[in-house]
Amino acid sequence: MKKSIMWFRSDLRLRDNEAFSKACSADFCYPIYIMDKDLAREEGSASSIWRHYALRSLKKELNNNLSFFTGNSKEILKMIIKSEDITELYVDAIFLKEIIEKEKEIINMANKLNCKVVTTYNQTLWDIRNIKKDDGSPYKVFSPFFRKGCFNSKEPKSEINLIRLNSLRHIKYSLDINEVCSLPGKKWQENIINGWDISEKGAQVIWLDFLQTGLNGYKEGRNFPFKRHVSKLSPYIHFGQISVRQLYHEIRKRGDGKDENHFISELAWREFSYYLLYHFPEMSCNNFQRKFDFFPWGYSKSKFNNWCFGKTGYPIVDAGMRELYKTGYMHNRLRMICGSFLVKNLLIHWSHGEKWFWDCLFDADYANNIASWQWVAGSGADAAPYF
Repeated sequence: MKKSIMWFRSDLRLRDNEAFSKACSADFCYPIYIMDKDLAREEGSASSIWRHYALRSLKKELNNNLSFFTGNSKEILKMIIKSEDITELYVDAIFLKEIIEKEKEIINMANKLNCKVVTTYNQTLWDIRNIKKDDGSPYKVFSPFFRKGCFNSKEPKSEINLIRLNSLRHIKYSLDINEVCSLPGKKWQENIINGWDISEKGAQVIWLDFLQTGLNGYKEGRNFPFKRHVSKLSPYIHFGQISVRQLYHEIRKRGDGKDENHFISELAWREFSYYLLYHFPEMSCNNFQRKFDFFPWGYSKSKFNNWCFGKTGYPIVDAGMRELYKTGYMHNRLRMICGSFLVKNLLIHWSHGEKWFWDCLFDADYANNIASWQWVAGSGADAAPYF
């Protein structure tokens, strides 16, 4: 008898979830979620709110057969494999080197217990581990990465259909979701979830609406905060409530126009962020362009606080920062304006802004946040010189 574990992490969905589809083929499948703070940077307040509701929704979709645990992933998985006689462990990869190194220990542990580990690679469209320049070195500029590296790689896989749900089982010693992913207790948490359906179904509704009303005119319209030409899918993509492969293939079916191609390029910018952090992990805390180590940044607590809460006196900056604090979201163009204002007008180091966005954004993505802030500061890859 085959018994599998489906280890959900950043793929909180049923549709086009290759690891889950394969795990469901076992006689019994145990879907689990582990809150392991040693495997990831501690989430910000807004992200933890989103994750809480996303997990609640996923548990409901799994007919309440989602088991929760907190602590060391290796030890928890070892306990479950032994107690439930697990023969297969399925998990989708996270492209961060520090996580990949720790996962090697988990794979070795499982193999010693005669449990086969199957890893899928669906967090990104392309296999960012193997995209290299002709000389074997990683790309440092987006355009050749996208147009040569990505498009010379294999076409992203087609969607994987879910097989069945009748094999799902709950683990009796599972914790309650509030013991694993509790809400932060902030006064504003109820306000910022208004207007969001934090579920896989909610993601599909927003996606369909964007295809019908936002895609036409996207290339130019996305630059104007008052227009409805952004998908607002970023938090759903970050938590894996919608598959980037679904987005890619459905856009491709729409045609080969400037709006469709530009949307694909935006998906590729996300890939580039993961690519950079995978090949240059030191950029998580250091300037990608080390010459910026000598830049004379300043810091003013009062100016930084005014920036955080939208009280700078510059209307477009304040509008963006107030939108962020009130809603957990900010329009992409405003992110660039507000970020540029912090580093190039207030001369405050990008890391301060990165930490504030990390705490306030629903879609705070480790790779995107760091790469984008360094790009705005001028210290990152593919960035225009500061002056």
